[in-house]
Amino acid sequence: MTDQSTDILISGGGIAGMTAAAVFASAGFDVVCVDPAPPVTERDAAGSDLRSTAFLQPARDLLDDAGLWNRLAPYAAPLQIMRIVDAGGVDPEPRVTRDFNAADLSDLPFGWNLPNWLLRREMVARLGELPNVEFRPGTATTSLFTRQTEARVGLSDGSRIATKLVIAADGRGSPMREAAGIAVHTLRYGQKALAFAVTHPVPHNNVSTEIHRTGGPFTLVPLPDYDGLPSSAVVWMEQGPKAKALSEMDIPAFEQAMSDRSCHLFGPLTLASRRTIWPIISQKADRLNGERIALIAEAAHVVPPIGAQGLNMSLNDMRTLRDLALARPEGLGDARMLDSYHRARHNDIAVRVKGIDLLNRASMISAQPLRDARAAGLSALYALAPVRKMLMQMGLGARQIT
Repeated sequence: MTDQSTDILISGGGIAGMTAAAVFASAGFDVVCVDPAPPVTERDAAGSDLRSTAFLQPARDLLDDAGLWNRLAPYAAPLQIMRIVDAGGVDPEPRVTRDFNAADLSDLPFGWNLPNWLLRREMVARLGELPNVEFRPGTATTSLFTRQTEARVGLSDGSRIATKLVIAADGRGSPMREAAGIAVHTLRYGQKALAFAVTHPVPHNNVSTEIHRTGGPFTLVPLPDYDGLPSSAVVWMEQGPKAKALSEMDIPAFEQAMSDRSCHLFGPLTLASRRTIWPIISQKADRLNGERIALIAEAAHVVPPIGAQGLNMSLNDMRTLRDLALARPEGLGDARMLDSYHRARHNDIAVRVKGIDLLNRASMISAQPLRDARAAGLSALYALAPVRKMLMQMGLGARQIT
């Protein structure tokens, strides 16, 4: 016996899961979304996610369809220029700087950046407006039984739900993916990423800046002003032991270290949040579907935080899955729909995961001749206008990779 039935059960109530809930509910489907942990929706609360997410240009229409964009737009910092700086010379200072300007493609910025804790706050509010969404934070998925006509999902509160489609948006260790028997391939780099917010005296002017030296990129992404000062979200990738040492450094020493690593491009950086630390991996599921289940977001693919690809790949998953569901509502969750989903997304994901892997490995190199080759390669690619434009289109997802 089951306690409830619904069109779609979403396992995972993080940013991807809540976005998916809004997307599918706004498309007319009944949705239940569960997550073992209640979302933390205040910046300075314990457990808040101090990372930020850049929604790239193509994401806006999907967010608008889901009723999310009008909530997010007032808080979003536009990303007009993506600046790549190579500081891999003998001294830690810029030696190659190249700007990729969204004006070369359209009148819109590349995207918009928002802090993750705020995204959760606005997404919870949006789900509360939708009568066909039941959001159940504090409840985990515990079991999965599928057959051709439906899936039955057991929950940690002892209830069971019958559904036509299970969407696994429950992270890199996805319990629903494991229950469906779908394997993954994982690459570990020995890196960790520090995530935190800073203020600085030099305005960012809506420029996202990625600085390469060794260990991984140091990236500053624009945020709205904080306490009257220009502010940026920082992701600092380093080899694990060094990242751990940085996370434990006293604040004055850490501020000096991060200002030096930023090449002082924005003046002295001041820490404006606590520091969080995350392991860096690449991961790809063998398949994006099983019987009555579709994998999206980090349940399907994980990439290092380079080029704002992670969540934007996830949004492409949702868009593809939604469009297939709307094209044949009577076939929601059946083998034909889910096989089509796998075919539509698999190659694009595989190429992007590999591409980000190569970029990350290039950013990690420490040998001086290889750093020199990296700088030369950046200059050569940038000098070719058609190649530069193609790279920007691919980065935005405006060009599907097949």
